[in-house]
Amino acid sequence: MEDWAEIRRLHLAEGIPIKEIARRLRLARNTVREAIRSSTPPRYERRPMGSAVDAAEPDIRRLLGRHPRMPASVIAERIGWQRGMTVFRERVRDLRAVYLPPDPAGRTTYRPGELAQWDLWFPPVDIPIGAERVARPPVLVGVAGYSRWLVGRMIPSRETHDLLLGHLGCLVDLGRVPRAGVYDNEGAIGRWRHGVPQLTPAFQAFRGAFGMGVVLLKPADPESKGLVERANGYLETSFLPGRSFRSPADFNGQLSSWLVRANDRHHRIIGCRPADRIATDLAAMMALPPVLPDPAFRTSTRLGRDHYVRVTCAGELVGQHRRSLVPHQVLTDPAHEIARAYLRDERRELQAAGSEPDVEIRDLAVYDRLLGTVS
Repeated sequence: MEDWAEIRRLHLAEGIPIKEIARRLRLARNTVREAIRSSTPPRYERRPMGSAVDAAEPDIRRLLGRHPRMPASVIAERIGWQRGMTVFRERVRDLRAVYLPPDPAGRTTYRPGELAQWDLWFPPVDIPIGAERVARPPVLVGVAGYSRWLVGRMIPSRETHDLLLGHLGCLVDLGRVPRAGVYDNEGAIGRWRHGVPQLTPAFQAFRGAFGMGVVLLKPADPESKGLVERANGYLETSFLPGRSFRSPADFNGQLSSWLVRANDRHHRIIGCRPADRIATDLAAMMALPPVLPDPAFRTSTRLGRDHYVRVTCAGELVGQHRRSLVPHQVLTDPAHEIARAYLRDERRELQAAGSEPDVEIRDLAVYDRLLGTVS
């Protein structure tokens, strides 16, 4: 899945030809072509194989901890590495980023369409969610790097399907796809493990459908997404004060109207309004795919005796309800309740009349003959 997502990013976002992608990733050209044509991730993922560098990693970390800029060739000499240098250099490069201190004087510049920063903001306000209950759902906030264009949407929870559906809505609101996204170590997105960023399969499928690159930040590194961190503070001080909300939908409606004005304000850092730059930013982004990914939550369950089912059976829609954010609630469609009462009364009438519906009764002797227990 990682290869599939990276192939689509290189081709769709970077415009790299198939031959060059095959050379870089050491894949067959037909494999690259198939990944580009497929808008959905592969069904199976090859189990990663171990590397000879794994045994040497503790020694590499020890040297990098003392001398973060030590060249890979010197590290190989110090630990007595006798194998190929290609995979060794790649491992040293990945590990070195963990030990190099950030440059406090660095200034980041952004090219049009290059990336957007994304983060969850938790507004300190109670939102009614039904049944006299309130909650504080998160808001997914995104900022385009070049134009500073701001998008946002309140989502029901941090669960994978809710976060990805909110992300999809923000991208649709934006109208285009930034070539890369910057993210925290969010459980639905991915985490750093053993010095290497690992994305969840669901997010690999999501970003691969768009051909979008991902920058997963190391823990405790909020400075690397300062744009969206400042946007969160701006929302809290300029959007929230004096407002009340009847529901998450009302929150999103007010936020959408406010964002129109916010994106038309003068931005001190870029010296103009985000609205003055957004056209150039969008022109350099990627187009939305013709078929959008569908990260909605799905599950299958056996129909119980009480006739309650969530909400499909064998792929056929049998009920559609407005989602309730109140936990541990049972929701019944009035039409379903009427149908259930009718079937129950009909069954009782048949039992009272001493008759039953015509149902075929299986002759159990068939099983005895099949098993050879009787002649």
